[in-house]
Amino acid sequence: MPFSDFWIENPAAWGVAGFLFFWALETWLPFVQDRRERVVHAGRNVALTLMNAALIALVFVAAMAWMAGWADSNGMGLLHAFGAPAWGKSLLALLLMDAWIYGWHRVSHVVPILWRLHRVHHTDPAVDVSSATRFHSAEIFISSVLRLALIPLLGLSFGHLLLYDMLQLPVTQFHHSNLRLPEKVDRIVRALIVSPNMHRVHHSRLQVETDSNFSSIFSVWDRLAGTFRLRTHPETIEFGLDGFDAAERQTVWGMLGTPFLASSRESSPAQKKRKFSPLA
Repeated sequence: MPFSDFWIENPAAWGVAGFLFFWALETWLPFVQDRRERVVHAGRNVALTLMNAALIALVFVAAMAWMAGWADSNGMGLLHAFGAPAWGKSLLALLLMDAWIYGWHRVSHVVPILWRLHRVHHTDPAVDVSSATRFHSAEIFISSVLRLALIPLLGLSFGHLLLYDMLQLPVTQFHHSNLRLPEKVDRIVRALIVSPNMHRVHHSRLQVETDSNFSSIFSVWDRLAGTFRLRTHPETIEFGLDGFDAAERQTVWGMLGTPFLASSRESSPAQKKRKFSPLA
């Protein structure tokens, strides 16, 4: 298999390469310094990631490929209504899928049962590159089922799915990474895609900040929907969720059990007094 074909046909390889790349960068230029048990923290997140990767590989990859082929052979979906060239359809597919992820992410913060699943991602008290794929397996299952329905609705090809995943994974690893960027650079980056300082606000314990910056790749969705928010001093952000700081909640079994625990989303009075800027 040619080298280029290997990377195209194995998006998981992008995940491994991206993890190693951003792990090295955040080691060299850390935003939060002197983190203890960094390897243990990453190991637990990676273990959950591997469980979810196995779930997708065993249950959904073949189903998505079949669904994409069936939709294409029957001319189903929005993309078939456009007479655009292949590159134009690919760009439109990328934008539509990213808009869908924005909407799904936002709904996951509103619907109680979905929030219980999604908060596994937010209970991480030390956000770094390994946090990018820290999700409860049930959330991965539900989102994958919905993606199956999205394929014929939009007329997505399997190549479109691969293209989106190949872009989304490194971008999410980038904006979750514990990488220190100069504010000028971060501002330029977030004009197009989600930057580290932008996404750090999303992982704040302060609910008004947690419920902002839902975009995955392109930052435009938050700007258009009015959910874009910044903290003037991102170094003051505290990651995690109140009530989930116990060590046992950070183990793999603890993360899997998180949806079954009751917890308030209200922030403490001290956190509510923090100042932030809603503008870039």
